[in-house]
Amino acid sequence: MKKASSAKKESLTPEILNIPSANDVWTFLTNHSHVLLCLYHNPDMRLRDVARLVGITERMVQKIVADLATAGYLDITKEGRCNHYRVNADLKLRHPLEMHHTVGELLEILNLISEQPGPKPKAGRSAKPSNGQINV
Repeated sequence: MKKASSAKKESLTPEILNIPSANDVWTFLTNHSHVLLCLYHNPDMRLRDVARLVGITERMVQKIVADLATAGYLDITKEGRCNHYRVNADLKLRHPLEMHHTVGELLEILNLISEQPGPKPKAGRSAKPSNGQINV
């Protein structure tokens, strides 16, 4: 009887259920690039909305925005109670493999890709949400 219950436990592993582990979740772009892309598309976006789109906490978005502003990639202007963000597109990318390109070039490539017509989405899914959300 014990063998049957242990066999049942073994059959419910994440691999068998096809559930990715925390180590399997990764993307090609960093959270810094996701935040920058959001603010590039909508310079008046609230950081709460950026956090929701990127899938990180609002506090982490605040830290990333501070990093980007300190490094000169973002200018922040207060407009009433809101912030307006301007991306300094002429600055070079930071990694030695990409430093011969600018942030603007990266953002334009990503922008062009998101505007390209692609295969039709499956029923019930939209390729580009109508509410201004960015799929990266």
